[in-house]
Amino acid sequence: MNKMLGYRCSLCSQEYGPNEVQYTCPKDGGNLDVILDTEAIHRSLGPAGLPMIEEPSLWRYLPLLPVQDPGGLDTPLRAAGWTPIFSPPRLKQELGLPHLWIKDESRNPTASFKDRASAVVIARARQIGAEVVVTASTGNAGAALAGMAAAVGQKAVIFAPRAAPPAKIAQLLIFGAQVILVDGVYDDAFDLTIQASQEFGWYCRNTGYNPFTAEGKKTAALEIWEWFTCHVASLTCPTFNDRRYVGQGADLSKLNIFVSVGDGNIISGIHKGFRDLHALGWIQGLPRIYGVQAEGSAAIANTFYTGDENIIPVQANTLADSISVDLPRDGVRAVRAARQTGGSYLLVSDAEILQAIAALGKVGIFAEPAGATAYAGLQKAVARGQITADDLVLVLNTGSGLKDVRAAMQAAPEAPVIEPRLEAVKNLLGRK
Repeated sequence: MNKMLGYRCSLCSQEYGPNEVQYTCPKDGGNLDVILDTEAIHRSLGPAGLPMIEEPSLWRYLPLLPVQDPGGLDTPLRAAGWTPIFSPPRLKQELGLPHLWIKDESRNPTASFKDRASAVVIARARQIGAEVVVTASTGNAGAALAGMAAAVGQKAVIFAPRAAPPAKIAQLLIFGAQVILVDGVYDDAFDLTIQASQEFGWYCRNTGYNPFTAEGKKTAALEIWEWFTCHVASLTCPTFNDRRYVGQGADLSKLNIFVSVGDGNIISGIHKGFRDLHALGWIQGLPRIYGVQAEGSAAIANTFYTGDENIIPVQANTLADSISVDLPRDGVRAVRAARQTGGSYLLVSDAEILQAIAALGKVGIFAEPAGATAYAGLQKAVARGQITADDLVLVLNTGSGLKDVRAAMQAAPEAPVIEPRLEAVKNLLGRK
């Protein structure tokens, strides 16, 4: 089944056939949305909805993805997605939110949300016969691409700022990608990647440039929908061994989702997933989506507050490197994700991000700064009264704290050093 009709520009609404364009709108450079053939999907799946595929990964949603099955059944490529959702009692009590959940994307194969986009882009690359896939990254997107490419023997080239955290660069190198460090910021690496892809004919994965990145990231919305339908809305939910269908028509407008935002592609991808579900008639309403940005990298939030869609670059400066972006490449769609769902944007300081890392750590969730940013935003929303005890809230942790140990050490208390004697332990503990 050909599930893809073509593309639609997010700025001018011009539509293109599936083979007319590859990355952005030729008229105005706007990001392209993939247009799904909802009628064909309905004919294929029937009126009941999506069949439960017996695969605990994002590939269970292949009927809603505009790519062919990439194969690689016994590789990490097939392990992306299907991340756990926790409901820590301690956090619920501290915030006064009895209906709080954390979706932990650090459980992905390369320990970040970006595996979703890279898995789908690799599937697309194999489908079109691309020899090399290239991307710009501060670390996570590159690690995800390198890992997914290594899983199936695809050649990958990564341009990364030389100041990216060493742990993230180590992942790129260990996965066997060709790593090129750029003496500049992420935006410099981004522009150089596009130039290189045009010069050498490489397939460019760049976030907010390649329309298939949002298609990968929308799979988190599909998982949230399935989880909400099965566990929160108390509707009939089939198991892996049951070939019934997920019940349709759940009202997701009761749910509030908090997402950290840098270039805007995660929040816009999640929004796209819910919009696709709504177009298919499988949900009644969209959840409210809250974007959270660091105060030092707030271009999208600034635009949201003005009420227009004119993204003005900033000089980004935040310890949350994964969301440190001067010019967001998916800013307009990121603004719409909050505005069109009745959500909002919140800004948090680096100090608040570090505090959120510590808070999540105390319940067993180790988040990198960008991942903890969403939780810091929820804390601020609760303090302001934007979120109350009656609300249903889900927070995305987008990456593992092992990605940036230097930041984690800033959030952690200093460990004491003692002599190797029991007496020293007793003195430290105040026991005689």
